[in-house]
Amino acid sequence: MIEIYSVRNDFGYCLRDCWLEKGIGIVKIALIHDWLTGMRGGEKVLEVFCELFPEAKIFTLVHIKGSVSPTIEALSMETSFIQKLPGAGKRYRNYLPLFPAAIEQFDLRDFDLILSSSHCVAKGAIPHPDALHISYCHTPMRYVWSMYEEYFGNGRVGWIARKLMPFFASCLRAWDSGTVQRVDRFVANSQHVRKRIKRYYGRDADVIYPPVSTEKTYLHEKDEGYFLIVSAFAPYKRVDIAIDAFNRLGERLVVVGKGQDEKRLKGIAGRNIEFCGWADSEKLSDYYAGCRALIFPGEEDFGIVPVEAQCFGKPVIAYGVGGVLETVKGLWVEGNYGKSEETPTGIFFREQTTEALISAVHRFAALSFDHAIIRRHALQFDREIFKNRIRKYIDLQLSGR
Repeated sequence: MIEIYSVRNDFGYCLRDCWLEKGIGIVKIALIHDWLTGMRGGEKVLEVFCELFPEAKIFTLVHIKGSVSPTIEALSMETSFIQKLPGAGKRYRNYLPLFPAAIEQFDLRDFDLILSSSHCVAKGAIPHPDALHISYCHTPMRYVWSMYEEYFGNGRVGWIARKLMPFFASCLRAWDSGTVQRVDRFVANSQHVRKRIKRYYGRDADVIYPPVSTEKTYLHEKDEGYFLIVSAFAPYKRVDIAIDAFNRLGERLVVVGKGQDEKRLKGIAGRNIEFCGWADSEKLSDYYAGCRALIFPGEEDFGIVPVEAQCFGKPVIAYGVGGVLETVKGLWVEGNYGKSEETPTGIFFREQTTEALISAVHRFAALSFDHAIIRRHALQFDREIFKNRIRKYIDLQLSGR
């Protein structure tokens, strides 16, 4: 098996040859993804699936052409009826109650292998009874499970939506729980998400950490005097905490990203806070390389951004909950520096508050970090490692049928 994999770089054909050797035959593959409107962590997982299976077909609720990588755009693609609804390109989340019906409309009868990349409804697609469905789960639907208040609490939506959402959320939870048996194997992107899958779905999951591109990163030990945030401006990212903290600290904060909360965040930011919009990979590398540290105030299921920052040797100041506990060797604000068994690569604060983040920044300023050790720690999450692990995992699941 290993010899066959190493013969060629074309992973798609390499897998197909292995399957033919085992008598599995030609496998027709469907890739299911919630929506394609930008290149974030979930899309980077899908991109690897596309490289492994270039002859697969993608099914997604909404696709904005040109918003994802050429690798993804090159595959055959089918969208749902959501694509044709008014304003769907920018306001597709407004149609959340319709998502279950939209994902179930896809006809998957001809496909032997279903790979869903799911953080919302993708795992609820209906496979053929004889098909193998592997769901790479970024998280159970956060909008109605773990982060309902962050999306639909007071001040987040209008009065009508706030009154209607409890009913719709209850229906969505029931649907989400009821579709669990459509998945043969769950793969979680972290131990944190594995526990969440067990809690909400009652299912076990294997853990394969998602891909982080490290090949164009480099060790950069100097800084240009600013702290950095790289984030979509979604409510649960809690960029507002960082802005409030740095308003008080007076330190320079560079914010890379865009999203639904952009107007509100800019409205509360002081002059020491610079918004740069989205950045291409080259410009983003410059931002990482020049920062003093990455600020990470939200709870993430895995969190690719902290790994990317560490690839440049940069420490991370993070809210110590979720996937970041698996990707950063953090020293707690109250901890004693130098007494940890492992050399730290960042600082954790325990409460998701402005005051806690300010304390963490003060703590950071009093410490020094080994930038080379930080980078070496991050390289274990390299994209090729993910690619090899997920390839072998899929091969193993097919072989066992």
